[in-house]
Order: sequence, then structure tokens, then C-alpha cells
Amino acid sequence: MNYRKIIFALIAITTISFNTYSQKIIQNVFDREAISLNGSWNYIIDPYQMGYLDYRQKPFDESKSGKGGFYDNLHNVSKETKVEYDFSNEPTLDVPGDWNSQDQRLLFYEGTLWYKKDFVIKPTTDQNYILYFAAVNYECHVYLNGKKLGTHKGGFTPFQFDVTSKLNDGENFVVVMVDNTRKKDEVPTINTDWWNYGGITRDVLLVSTPKEYINDYKVQLAKDNKKLIEGFVKVEGINSTQDVVVEIPELKIKSTFQTDNQGLVKFNIPVKKLTYWSPDSPKLYDVKITSKLDEVHDKIGFRTIKTVDKNILLNGKSIFLKGISVHDENPLLGGRLRSDADMRMLLTWAKELGCNYVRLAHYTHNERMLQLADEMGLLVWAEVPVYWTISWTNPETYANAENQLAVGIERDKNRASVIIWSIGNETPVNEDRNAFMGKLVDKVRALDDTRLVAAALEIEREGYKITVEDHLGDKLDLASFNEYGGWYWSNAKELPKYSYDIKFNKPVIISEFGAGALAGFHGDDDTMWSEEHQELIYINQLEMLDKMDGLRGMTPWILVDFKSPRRQNPVFQNFWNRKGLISNTGEKKKAFFTLQEYYKKKTKEYK
Repeated sequence: MNYRKIIFALIAITTISFNTYSQKIIQNVFDREAISLNGSWNYIIDPYQMGYLDYRQKPFDESKSGKGGFYDNLHNVSKETKVEYDFSNEPTLDVPGDWNSQDQRLLFYEGTLWYKKDFVIKPTTDQNYILYFAAVNYECHVYLNGKKLGTHKGGFTPFQFDVTSKLNDGENFVVVMVDNTRKKDEVPTINTDWWNYGGITRDVLLVSTPKEYINDYKVQLAKDNKKLIEGFVKVEGINSTQDVVVEIPELKIKSTFQTDNQGLVKFNIPVKKLTYWSPDSPKLYDVKITSKLDEVHDKIGFRTIKTVDKNILLNGKSIFLKGISVHDENPLLGGRLRSDADMRMLLTWAKELGCNYVRLAHYTHNERMLQLADEMGLLVWAEVPVYWTISWTNPETYANAENQLAVGIERDKNRASVIIWSIGNETPVNEDRNAFMGKLVDKVRALDDTRLVAAALEIEREGYKITVEDHLGDKLDLASFNEYGGWYWSNAKELPKYSYDIKFNKPVIISEFGAGALAGFHGDDDTMWSEEHQELIYINQLEMLDKMDGLRGMTPWILVDFKSPRRQNPVFQNFWNRKGLISNTGEKKKAFFTLQEYYKKKTKEYK
């Protein structure tokens, strides 16, 4: 009996049911009319889930009455009524933002916490209303005015609920139960090397649209064709054909297309003269899409990306990807990025380093981060949290991973900066993993055939020879892998002796290398944790890598120190991963300038 075929037949079935509650999200939500629900939210810490489960461990919201949980938001009750919670007298947390960095009691907290927000609206009958969450970590249950809207899993992807018929005229409240407990079968799984920030970590919006509205669209260059813009428009809420207009005023494009009776139209538009988006010239065009009742605007860049043998071609020209890895964390706060200013700070540091490229690891980053990358001219490797050891044979785990991947691709498909979809990081080689990851590759290609597909592959070492032949690489566009020579293996001074045998005729991207250093701690280059030791590893790494046939880019680990429960040395780490080139106080370490000089050299080589 072929158990692997049975497993993945089950996966296919499970994927269908999983996506029934992961509703397709509205495209470019920040261009929409919306009430922001950001700001102060009252919260209750609930480690025993007393607000969700009765004493028999059954959910209150599954009882006949549907009442009894914290989501009822009882307050100002009569003196005869016993209530064991009260949101109105609880403290507040800022949204967007994680709870760990806002309350010392919650620094290491993993468990359940309840949020509540009051708002006022006068809904009108000619509008739809969508409650949109940009990200909540990890599992959440959402209630509006005491009624359950639904649930969501996945700490980094957006989700939404149609609340058109559920709003009160006047006062309303939304309650969210959030649980960031790590679990073996989730994505990511129990073991990670970053802080498990819990909470409503990104924006919350109450979006209003016309009854018939443009829910989704794609406007990009066709695969390998610099002279043809293609895409689609999806109008929601109609059951007959309708005209839609796509305009790019600067290109003197104004084209009308007719949808089918489900509101979908695919189109293509020939173009003669176009300024192509690149890191040197991040040209964005104003794009306007109009339907009978709706209008949306976007800023979109146009470029092509492909590989030919061991070259990466951007707009037909060979490019070297001068990169750095980045976490979604503000080191100055020790918490998740909360604003455009936070995100711009990190990307500005990357530009100062000399980067034309960033790896947004190890999960889907904020939508605004991708829009800023478009604006600032930084190419992007975008990733999902299939990290280390996932439950490879669990159908629900696969469905979860595929869903997170698909939502990220759908959300960011119009961003010119995104050139690589990554399906995972440092996953151990075995047959089940290969089947799991192979299906993710197939999913990416089904959704988007215009970008590259990658993963951080495994390597093998024997003596001074490093072999890269992870069979997952057969399905990928890049020979991309992590290696920590001089830090986790070998000696820094031995690195120039190593050679690489890469079994793929593909461009080589070093997705991670690096070493830890405490900013301001100095010694000779043999002294662990010193800036000098980190600098030596960078010097010798770059000398070693420069000999590699097909090297076309790298994203060393990492731009900035970040928090991690795995890093416990009280003197040098204190729960910070110190591999950053910049410290958690914004101080540049010596290795920053080593890599900066290397990238200046690469810039001259690829002029």
C-alpha cells in the first residue's frame, strides 16, 4: 500500500475544508475607505481560558444560548448579578502591537488573552462592511457585539469577516480571544529561534465598500514579456456582466473590459514604452481600476525576473543580489514593528549597508513593508514559516502551510519588489519532507509563474568539502542554502580552505551566514562574542564565497539583533540573538562596514 499517496489525498481534502474559513482577502486594503480600530484595547489575561470554556471544558459559544463567555462583555450589571470579569476596568494594550513588549507581566507569556474595543458607526444600506485583521498571533476567535464571527489560525497572514448585517446603528464592540501557545502540528511548530510575540500585532480596520466592489485584481508584466501587461479584475456582489476600466495615465492607457457574470475578467494590454522597476530606478505607475460603483488606486512597478543557467536576470540584465535578512521586529522596542516609521527605519539601514535586496524571514511580513520596498527600491525574498521540523505527514499542518503561502502570494502579487517566494527554511531532508515541500512548490507555480521559487536548503560537510545536493533543489529556481562556517562549524581562520560542490546548474544564493557579537565588546579576533571575531568570520566568509561558481547573491543573518528565548547567556545574549550587524540600540558593529565594503565592490562589478 502506498501510504504517501493516501496521506496527500487526505491533504487535498483537508485543504478544501481549511480554506472555508480562510476567506479571500480584499486587495490593497489600505487604499479603502475604513474606520481604523487601532489604538487602545482593554485586555484580560486568561491562562485557563475561563472566558471560553465552561467547567466541563466545553466552549460557551457552542452552547444552546451561545452566552457565558468574556465575549458577552457584561458591564454595568445589577447588584444581584455575579460577573467574574470586567473589560472596562482592565488595563489597555496598543493595537497594533504585541503584548510581550507592552506589559512586563507578559514578557514570556504564552497562552490566552482577550481584547475588547468599543466603536461607533452609523452603517448605511448602500455599503458593505468588512472587519479586517492584518495579523493576529496565533489562533484567534473573533466576536462582534457578543456574536461569533469565526476563527483564524496563522500569526502573520491577514483575514476578514463580512459584518454588513451584524453592526448596530451606534455603539458596537469587538472582542478577540488570542492564543499564542506553540503546538507541534502548527505552522510554525514548537521550536523556533525568534520571540513568540502574541497579540493583535498589525492593523485592524472596519472597511466600507459599495455593494458591488472590486475585491481583487492583478496588474503585472506577463511572464518573460516586457511588452505585455496582463492580469485580472474581480468584482464582488454581481451576477451579471459589467464593464471595468483599467487606467495607467502616465502610459496613456485606458482600456475597458467586460466581466463574466461572476464578476471576473482577465485582460492583457500591450505596451510600447515602459520604464522598468529596478533597485536603481524604482519606478511606480499610478494605476486606477473602475467598476460601475467602485474605484481603486494602486502604485505598481513593472519588471521581469528569471534565471538562465547560473544567472539571475532582472529586466533581462544580470544582477547580483546584495542582501540582508530581516525580522519583523523593532530592536529599539524589543517588539513587533508597529508603524511605517519602524519599517522604514529597517529598510533605510539595509540601503545604507548597500543592499538592493532583503530576505523577509521567516514568515509573511507586514503588507506595508512590501509597499515600502517597492517605493525604496529593494528586491524581496518573501517566506512562510515552514521552519525546521514541521509535522510533515499531518494533513492539517500541510493545509495550514499552503493557506499561509497562498494568502501571502495573493496579498502581494502586485508588488514589483517581490521576486522570490520561499517555501521554508532549514527543513531536514527526508521523504515526507520532500513530498510536503514539493507540493508547496507546485502551489506557488500554480498561483504565480512570474517569480522565482526558493527555500533554504540543507548542506553536507566532509573535510573541507561542502556539498549541496538536497533533492528539493531539483524543483526550485535557485540553489539557495544556509551555512554558518566559523560559527557553528569549523574555525573562522579555516574558512578560506573550504570548497563547494553544488549539484545544480542554477544561481547560488547564500540565504544565511553569520556570527554573534555583543556591540561594544572588543577583544582579539579569537575572542568569542567580540566584534572582532564577528568581523573575522565575515571577512573569511566573503573570501570563501567569492570563489564559488554561480554565486549571485546573499542575505547574511541578520540586519539587527533580535529577541529569542533560545539565547540565554546572561552576559552576551540576555535573550537576544546577537548575530545582527546592528545592535538593539542601533549601534553598527564592525562587520557592518566589512559587508558594506564588499557590496560596494559588487556594485562596480555589475555595473
